[in-house]
Amino acid sequence: MKRYITALVFGLMNIVMIVGCSSDDKGSDEPVKPEILAPVAIEKTNSTKIYVHYMPWFETNESSADKKWGYHWTMANKNPNTIGANNRREIASYYYPLIGPYHSGDKDVIENHLLLMKYSGIDGVLIDWYGTYDVNDYRMVKENTEQLIAVLDKVGLEYAIVYEDRVTTNVVNAGKAISVTSAAKTDLAYLEKNCFNNANYIKVNGKPLLLNFGPIVLQTPAEWTNVFNTLTTKPTFLTLWGESSDAGANASGEYAWVYKDNSYLTNYYTNTKPKLGVAMGSAYPGFKDFYAEGGGGAAIGWTIDHNNGATLDETLALAKNANLNYLQLITWNDFGEGTMFEPTVEFGYTYIEKVKAFAGVKNTESVFPEISKMYNLRVEKKGNADVQKKLDQAFNYFVSMQPAKAKQLINEIK
Repeated sequence: MKRYITALVFGLMNIVMIVGCSSDDKGSDEPVKPEILAPVAIEKTNSTKIYVHYMPWFETNESSADKKWGYHWTMANKNPNTIGANNRREIASYYYPLIGPYHSGDKDVIENHLLLMKYSGIDGVLIDWYGTYDVNDYRMVKENTEQLIAVLDKVGLEYAIVYEDRVTTNVVNAGKAISVTSAAKTDLAYLEKNCFNNANYIKVNGKPLLLNFGPIVLQTPAEWTNVFNTLTTKPTFLTLWGESSDAGANASGEYAWVYKDNSYLTNYYTNTKPKLGVAMGSAYPGFKDFYAEGGGGAAIGWTIDHNNGATLDETLALAKNANLNYLQLITWNDFGEGTMFEPTVEFGYTYIEKVKAFAGVKNTESVFPEISKMYNLRVEKKGNADVQKKLDQAFNYFVSMQPAKAKQLINEIK
């Protein structure tokens, strides 16, 4: 009887010992499994920690239970099933993702996004998060977030959560919690149990980083004290700029955002930053919301022109002069507000190339087109197991900082 001792992995070598095989054993026709390679940090000269605000809220007609496109592609009046000029779907944005509209929980999309981030010198992702309750699309956002987190460690990127306390009112109104503080306690208890202790969860001053988009509902220090009292470790808690008084002593500092024009950033760096225990700056390429045209509510009322990349150049220059420890890029993929760093048909890789330069990435080799090609091959060759294994190998080469090997493998696939 044959006995097989299989898959003993030492470093980069796969050694398979086969004992008692008959002489006519032909072995297996299975494709060789990709080498599992540990992620290697990208080398860069800028010591500022660069994070990017990320929206995990996108849904397609293939991913949703009701076979409908999610609100963030449609708003009230756009139909992505309508395909117009240049083979583009109709979406609720003035801008179009280079890989097309997508489902945030799609592992191929996540792979694409995280590899682009890694090679642009981004250290981690700040995930916009709606909590744990099954209200509106919050469960979908939670599940997509979990899919994202599962890949972050494989790529070698950190993450933290940006909690939207505005959701607590809807949770109470849906009868899911007895109070807004009760809802927030449940959400943060989940984070403490499932995220805060992760090795790649961002720590600031030795404690897990937690951002809040607001506060919007929990607007008194007593409420936040009540919420945090149930946690074993109180997080390093940052509110939106100008909002830390709502949390009182619970707030460790504030983070900048995007508003009207760049003078607000200048004011933050000059007048607010010196007073904060922890200050996180911001950089953005522009702002142009689609709410009025998409029937998604009133327009924000102001825009910041992208100005062929000049707006991003200026906000990055302000960040550099401010000597920041932490910078948040706003945003990776808020297409509804037009603040995307994610490559688009309109801007290509311009914005992440600028981030790469700001970060001082030492490896100046161009890899962004191949990362996009890898995504396209994932989609085109979805049923081809052999090609998918080769792409898995290319992914492992990318994360271990062997881009030349990854590119060669990708370009060999027909």
